[in-house]
Amino acid sequence: MYKNNIVVYTGGTFDMFHSNHLKMIEYARGLGETLIVGVSTDELVTSYKAPPVIPFEERIAIIKALKYPDIVIPQRSLEHTELVKKLNVDVFVVGDDWVGKYDYLKQLGVSVFYFPRGEGVSTTGLKKQILEQYKEKIDKIDHQPNPDIVK
Repeated sequence: MYKNNIVVYTGGTFDMFHSNHLKMIEYARGLGETLIVGVSTDELVTSYKAPPVIPFEERIAIIKALKYPDIVIPQRSLEHTELVKKLNVDVFVVGDDWVGKYDYLKQLGVSVFYFPRGEGVSTTGLKKQILEQYKEKIDKIDHQPNPDIVK
């Protein structure tokens, strides 16, 4: 029954979920019969970059609500040898900002695909845009004259 079932795994932080996240998950869905999506825990993310804006519980709930994944799990490590063995993963999909990082999985018979990041929206870009807009608003507020106080 499971002999021809291709198991695909993809994972990520999925902070401030946007269309490029969805495109990668949809792409991964098309590569096999079973799609497992790992959502990086807050602890994992903060071990290598700034903490996510959206808490883990909300990020995993968003991914679970999508139609593409069959299974959604916490991703607690960037080392995936044991995970691909335990879950019988045949195909591993990750964003191309990680090119080369997961080539070691090929030695385990896993096909590794680095999904093109794509143009336009990115979490880093969204955070930068929000911060810039916030700073502009604060600057306008901080430079407004105080109204005359009538006694």
